[in-house]
Amino acid sequence: MDKLEKDILALVAEDSRLTAKKISAMLAEDEKKVSEKIAELESAGVIVKYTAILNTDSLEEEAVEALIEVKVTPQRGQGFDGIANEIAAHEEVKNLYLMSGAYDLAVIVHGKSLRSVSRFVSEKISTYDTVISTATHFILKKYKVEGAVMYKSAVPDRISIQA
Repeated sequence: MDKLEKDILALVAEDSRLTAKKISAMLAEDEKKVSEKIAELESAGVIVKYTAILNTDSLEEEAVEALIEVKVTPQRGQGFDGIANEIAAHEEVKNLYLMSGAYDLAVIVHGKSLRSVSRFVSEKISTYDTVISTATHFILKKYKVEGAVMYKSAVPDRISIQA
């Protein structure tokens, strides 16, 4: 990977809204060359998706997010990949990682309610033959996501108790 590709990736990772024109201006490069590099990075699977980070606390819609730790038995010839691919196929699963430590997989799921996430774990995840155990942690509040601070003030809103 050359320097231009690395520079483009750094900029896109910081702000996926940047256009090729803006990136070329920032890097003092030809716009066509930058566009071609971006297309190559997309084709190669280096750039997988462009996305926005949402502060869901600001939305009216209720939703629940949870981190589920999953301990599994690796499958012969597939290791962890087989079960990981099966779990990843569920629409509730937003992120899935192979981890070191007591649990093998970290699964981030989104649901409409605590009950829907609980049912997902008990009726889908825990039913796989290779799943040994799970531990579910509901996410209560997000302070920082992908490097973005979710709240402008670092001081929590509190009611003064002084008269």
